[in-house]
Order: sequence, then structure tokens, then C-alpha cells
Amino acid sequence: MAIIEVTDQNFSKEVQSAEAGLVLVDFWAPWCGPCRMVAPELEKVSDEMGDKVTIAKLNVDNNPQTAGNFGVMSIPTLMLFKNGQAVSKIVGAQPKEQLIAWLKEHL
Repeated sequence: MAIIEVTDQNFSKEVQSAEAGLVLVDFWAPWCGPCRMVAPELEKVSDEMGDKVTIAKLNVDNNPQTAGNFGVMSIPTLMLFKNGQAVSKIVGAQPKEQLIAWLKEHL
């Protein structure tokens, strides 16, 4: 499954009401160096686990309401939602192996 873009307007529909059980949301911004480092890792995770998890990206500069609602203070923040509820989060860039291990804990 491809990585999807989410916004303040469609976050509830795409993440909190998602059909898929797990949704990983990457809170990021274009000027953030570590965010650019994690992006290719998320592509690899999507290639490997796209049938088990939906990966969504939310640009915090363009969508401050959702980032604020979830208390995102640093980016990248990776937040995992299961059945519409936030269940776990990681702050900072992580390698693919660590991300996959984290996701598997919640499957």
C-alpha cells in the first residue's frame, strides 16, 4: 500500500475511522532534517508491511490543529493508531528494522 497524505480535514476519516487495524502517522515538516531521514525508511516499511499497516504523513506546518491535538512537540513524531486510538509513539528518526519491530509489537 502506498503512503498517504493526511490533513486536519481528513485525519479523522483516514486514521481514526480507518478500515485497516494499524495506522502509523508520521508528523513531519519539509524543513526537518531527521524527517527527511525517516521518509525512505517508511517507504521500505510500506513495501514490507503495507498489507498489515497503513502509513500516513501529516505536515505539521500545514496542519497544526491535528499535531496540537496529539501533543506533538518535536518532529519527526511517529504515532501508531490501532482501531482509531493512539496506542504508541516514537519521537525521532528510526531505522527500518526498529520501526518494523515496533509495529509487530502491536499487530
